[in-house]
Amino acid sequence: MLHQVGGVRVAFSLLMVRRACCQARGAHNSPQAREYKPIKKVMVANRGEIAIRVFRACTELGIRTVAVYSEQDTGQMHRQKADEAYLIGRGLPPVAAYLHIPDIIKVAKENNVDAIHPGYGFLSERSDFAQACLDAGIRFIGPTPDIVRKMGDKVEARAIAIRAGVPVVPGTDAPISSVSEAKVFSNTYGFPIIFKAAYGGGGRGMRVVREYEELEENYQRAYSEALAAFGNGALFVEKFIEKPRHIEVQILGDKYGNVIHLYERDCSIQRRHQKVVEIAPATQLDPHLRDRLTADSVNLAKMVGYENAGTVEFLVDKNGKHYFIEVNSRLQVEHTVTEQVTDVDLVHAQLRVCEGRSLPELGLKQDKIRINGSAIQCRVTTEDPARGFQPDTGRLEVFRSGEGMGIRLDSASAFQGAVISPHYDSLLVKVISSGKDLPAAAAKMSRALAEFRVRGVKMRIRCRMGLGAQSWAGLNDSPPLGQPWANPGPTLCQYCANPGPTLGQLWANSGPTPLQSPTEVPGAGFIDVRVKPTARSLQAAGGSQPPYST
Repeated sequence: MLHQVGGVRVAFSLLMVRRACCQARGAHNSPQAREYKPIKKVMVANRGEIAIRVFRACTELGIRTVAVYSEQDTGQMHRQKADEAYLIGRGLPPVAAYLHIPDIIKVAKENNVDAIHPGYGFLSERSDFAQACLDAGIRFIGPTPDIVRKMGDKVEARAIAIRAGVPVVPGTDAPISSVSEAKVFSNTYGFPIIFKAAYGGGGRGMRVVREYEELEENYQRAYSEALAAFGNGALFVEKFIEKPRHIEVQILGDKYGNVIHLYERDCSIQRRHQKVVEIAPATQLDPHLRDRLTADSVNLAKMVGYENAGTVEFLVDKNGKHYFIEVNSRLQVEHTVTEQVTDVDLVHAQLRVCEGRSLPELGLKQDKIRINGSAIQCRVTTEDPARGFQPDTGRLEVFRSGEGMGIRLDSASAFQGAVISPHYDSLLVKVISSGKDLPAAAAKMSRALAEFRVRGVKMRIRCRMGLGAQSWAGLNDSPPLGQPWANPGPTLCQYCANPGPTLGQLWANSGPTPLQSPTEVPGAGFIDVRVKPTARSLQAAGGSQPPYST
C-alpha cells in the first residue's frame, strides 16, 4: 500500500515538472516573453499624405495620434487629421523645421508619445534620428539605428550585398573624394557611368555621364545636389546600365529573425530619376527571375537582422540579369500598390512589429502571402509642363477627383481652397487603381484620371500604361521596360493635363526610357487636348472646338 502511494507521489511529481516545463515553454513563446509593449500614442515626424496615411492606420488600431507642423504648414490637412498637433522649428526655414531633431524629440517627450513614425523623406533614413528616439525612451517605427546607418550608406549596403552573394553593378567600394577618382573608374569600366549620392536617394545627387568632357561638370552638380538634399555631398560611381527595368521587392521583418517578402513592384517609369508610375506585380517578369529577386532580398535582410518594413531595389538588364542598387529602410511612397495586391496593411504591420509582435503572430507567413490581381499608382503633381515641369503654386479654385470602384486616393492638400505651398514636394494626390489583372487596373486608372478637374494651379496628370507590341510600334525602338507589356488599352499615352488658361496635352509618342529624362518637347504624334476649356484657352487655340465634351 505504501509502495503504491509512493508511486503515485512520484508520478504526480513528474506530472508537475512536465506541466512547469510546458508553462515555461509557453511563456517563452508568449507576447509577454517577447517583450510585447502596446503603443498608445504615435507621432509622425512628417507632413502631407504620408502623415495622414499613418494617422488612419493608428486610428484603426485605437492608437492616439500626434502631428507636427512648420510655421508654413499651419493650414495643412495633416494637422487637422491628428488628435493633437504641435508647432516645431519656430523661426527655421520650411524644410529645416522637419529636420530639427531636438524640437521633435522635445514635443514627443512633453506629450507622452510612445513611438515616432518617420514617414518617408526628411528624417526617415537618418540613423541619428532613430538613435535620438531610443535615447529619449521613445520607440522608432522602423529598423534599428545600426541597420538604418548601414542601409543608408550605399557603399556599405553594397558591401553587405556582396557578402550575401547578391549581384551588384560594378562600382566604387567607397565614396570618392575627387573627380580624379571618377576618371580612374571611367578609364577602367568605360562610359556611361553614373554618380550617386552615398547618403540619400529619391533621384537627388544622381548624374549620368556619357563622355569624358561631361565628367567634371556632372561631378560638381551631383555633389552640390547631394550636399543640399542630405547634408553630405559624398558620391560613389557605378557603371550605368542602359534601359533597365527598375524592380523593387517589399520586405518585412520582426524582432525575432523572421523575414518575409511581399513580392515586387515595377518602378521603371521615371522622369529625372523620379518614379512616376508604379505597378505591382511587375508584368511579364520571368518566374525564375522573380524567385531570385525575392530570395536575394530576404537573404540580404536576414544577414543584417532587418526589422520592420523596407524595400530592396534592383536593376534588371535586357538579358534578364539583376543587380542590387540599394535598400530603402523605410516605407516607400509606392507601398500602396503592394497593399492592394497582397491585402496586407503595411503600416499596421509596422506598428505591430514595433510593439513586439512576431510576423507569425500577425498571420504573416511566407506561404500565406499571395498576389491577387494588379495595381497601378500614378503620382498627380502640381507641375507646369510649359516651364520644364517646374512646381506650380497657388490656391486650388476647383478640385474634382476621379473616384469609383477600384480607385484609392491618398492625398493631403487635394481639396477646393487648399493652398499649394512652394516650400515642399509638388505631389498633390496618389491615385491607385486595382483590378483582376493589369488591363483592368489600367482601364480604371485611365478612367479615373480623365475625371480629374483642377483649376488654380498647373497640374501634371501623367499615366503611361501601355501597351502591347503594336502600341509600341512607331513610338520607340524598344519599350522602356525592356519588353512589351500585356495590352490593357488601345494606345500608349501620357496625360499631361494643364487645366489652367493654356491647353492640356496628350503625348502619344512617349519617348523617355527609364532612368533617363524624357524629351520635354512633344514630337511626332503630339495631340492637343482641352481639359475643361475656357474662353482664354479657346482663344489661344484659334477658336476651334474641343475634341470632346467635358
